[in-house]
Amino acid sequence: MQEITRDVVIVGAGPAGLTAARRLVQAGKTVAVVEARVRVGGRTWSDTIDGAFFEIGGQWISPDQTAVAGMAEELGLELFDRYREGANVYLDAEGGRHVYDGLDFPVPERTQAEMNRLGEEINRLAAEVDPAAPWDHPRAAEYDEVSFQAWLQQRSDDPEAIRSIGAFIAGGMLTKPAHAFSLLQALLMAASAGSFDNLLDEDFILDKRVVGGMQRVSIRMAEELGEEHLFLDSPVRELHWQDEGEGRPAAVTVVADRVRVSARHAILAIPPNLYSRIQYVPALPRTQQIVHQHHSMGLVIKVHAAYDRPFWREQGLSGTGFGFHEIVQEVYDNSNHGEERGTLVGFVVDTTAEAMWALPDEERKRTILESLAKYVGEEALDPVAFYLSDWGAEEWTRGAYACSYDLGGLSRWGATQNRAVGPILFASSDIQGVGYQHVDGAVRIGQDTAARILDAGGDDRAER
Repeated sequence: MQEITRDVVIVGAGPAGLTAARRLVQAGKTVAVVEARVRVGGRTWSDTIDGAFFEIGGQWISPDQTAVAGMAEELGLELFDRYREGANVYLDAEGGRHVYDGLDFPVPERTQAEMNRLGEEINRLAAEVDPAAPWDHPRAAEYDEVSFQAWLQQRSDDPEAIRSIGAFIAGGMLTKPAHAFSLLQALLMAASAGSFDNLLDEDFILDKRVVGGMQRVSIRMAEELGEEHLFLDSPVRELHWQDEGEGRPAAVTVVADRVRVSARHAILAIPPNLYSRIQYVPALPRTQQIVHQHHSMGLVIKVHAAYDRPFWREQGLSGTGFGFHEIVQEVYDNSNHGEERGTLVGFVVDTTAEAMWALPDEERKRTILESLAKYVGEEALDPVAFYLSDWGAEEWTRGAYACSYDLGGLSRWGATQNRAVGPILFASSDIQGVGYQHVDGAVRIGQDTAARILDAGGDDRAER
């Protein structure tokens, strides 16, 4: 096993860890980035499957996500607009298909009025929440005791309005049933994106993509860093640490499969559900051990289907569709920059995703393609390439898109999630405020964590 000494050791070569490494190296620090996978990028990942290029992980950039957009520009990467010309498709609870323009779904007038009213109330409440510290809201504990589903049901008797509004956060973001997380967690999700309206507007939240895929952000940073500072295929098994005191400096030693790194600081740039995969010597403080048990991933299947051409455009369709009672809840045109082929991406979430994974492979594929066909027509049944992203089966992720707390967890323990434990700091989009759950949040917290180490006045002392 190789043994090295660095100023900082970073566990995880996703956008957060590599951003932190980049900033530290720019400031003259030495780093080692240790990654369990055989690739960089974390939950951003692109690959060519059956001749088709698919973005298997995170991919979109919205106009407010200036950190990741700025990083892409620094790295010399080009962005392009998601295709959105033409009409959208809405599938109602009875299976009816509606072609429409604009943001409003073609639902009964009363349902639309209820959706507008609920959305306005979420906007109002989210505006009162600091995404960096939602637990500081004077009613945080109260908002954290009620599930988002229960709160919606208390405020409306229109089941379609409740399902539609709930789906934008439950299925579209947290990928958990709306009864499984709190109103406070929902408000954090809205506040982190600037407003609930931003989550409703697919043309805002799914605005641009990186030419060649979002993973290129991490690949470019890793190339800058150099192979001598990057250790792939090397899961971290142990983290030995000591706080400063009694005349000794704070220090860490990370023991991974291929390397042993001694350093002044460690940054855990992995999602919170993976913290417990590492043995800490001595054990982490009691509070941290408890908190990490109440942070969990959601579940989603990202569906990729490539065709010889974007045939839906010939029908005047944008490729965008919503059906909150459907197998595939959302669908978008995901055609790649400069390609003649057409690609659709869809999402199957939470309990429906569980049901799909329970099916035999061919039945699962047929069921999902039949759902896509309801949006754009029978040609969807015959893709030239088809792939399902299964992040729940990824050993070093175990879900998607990101972690959220169970009921009551955010107000009770959220304030501890960014608190350093001696020389150990935590950095991932799962514990970021602005940009929560997105690559933008990963870049932001990577930058901020590097700054904490570089700033002599930064608060990185141990939790007591």
